[in-house]
Amino acid sequence: MSRLSYSKNLETTKNMNLEYTFIAIMFPAIPLTMVMFGNRFHTTSVLIRQMHDEYIYEKVMPAEFNNQLKILKSRITLLKRAQIAMGLSFLFNMFSVFALFFNAILPAKFFFALCLLSIIVALIIYLYEITLSTKALKYHLLDLDTKNKERDQ
Repeated sequence: MSRLSYSKNLETTKNMNLEYTFIAIMFPAIPLTMVMFGNRFHTTSVLIRQMHDEYIYEKVMPAEFNNQLKILKSRITLLKRAQIAMGLSFLFNMFSVFALFFNAILPAKFFFALCLLSIIVALIIYLYEITLSTKALKYHLLDLDTKNKERDQ
């Protein structure tokens, strides 16, 4: 084996290991993010059920009810989309490992790029969901402030 072909093989092996390393980094990150999105989804669904029961059975209408309802609907949709994007990123990550297994470097890079793009999309969706959550909390604070002012008078 010539020295040139040996250095080429060594370079290819280093690149492949580097790609395995990058892909391996994503394995714990993606499921943990999916769990976090799932917890936020669960918490939001509990809040919706609580508001439902208070509204239907106790006839209690929270402050800015229509606005809160609109925000909750949006949050559920956004969290679902974020979970789908993270699920796709995990799938693309698995495809990149599969492609590397068959030494298909170009498809592996393509799938890994899709994995990263899906994560970026999920995080952007999540950041928007956080802004909606904060907006909903402002309605609660407004209600508390109003009740406090009524009590002081």
